Amino acid sequence: MDLKDIMSISGKGGLFKSIAQTKNGVIVESLVDKKRFPVYVSDKASALEDISIFTKDKDIPLKDVMDLIFKKESGGPCIDAKLDDAKLKKYFEEVLPDYDKERVYASDIRKLFTWYNLLQSMGLLKMEEEKKDEIPETKPVEHKEKIEDQ
Repeated sequence: MDLKDIMSISGKGGLFKSIAQTKNGVIVESLVDKKRFPVYVSDKASALEDISIFTKDKDIPLKDVMDLIFKKESGGPCIDAKLDDAKLKKYFEEVLPDYDKERVYASDIRKLFTWYNLLQSMGLLKMEEEKKDEIPETKPVEHKEKIEDQ
């Protein structure tokens, strides 16, 4: 999944795609209604690629957590983010059992599921093909050079 151009902007609902760079910030487009507007350096905007989830041992990038949900749901939508906190936490624990329950709040989980379902409904979540460590099969090249006597 490539989340580097997808952003969350504080105070604005939904997700946005970075379209162009300006000298003071970026131009973004809403994934929902396709409206474009500038986002300035002073605005609180975060690329989804830069967000991570706390676990007991380390931080897991949001992309990897979305991959886990994608695998669990076989590419389909996850549970509704409007369910009560207990159900959201139980589902999230199935996805990421070692998440830090003291630092990851129900509101964070709710936001993650909302983002996942939005990206999934728009077809923006796709599994990256795992790179093969195999050497590609090659055919020997035949060199047909004519040696001339001088």
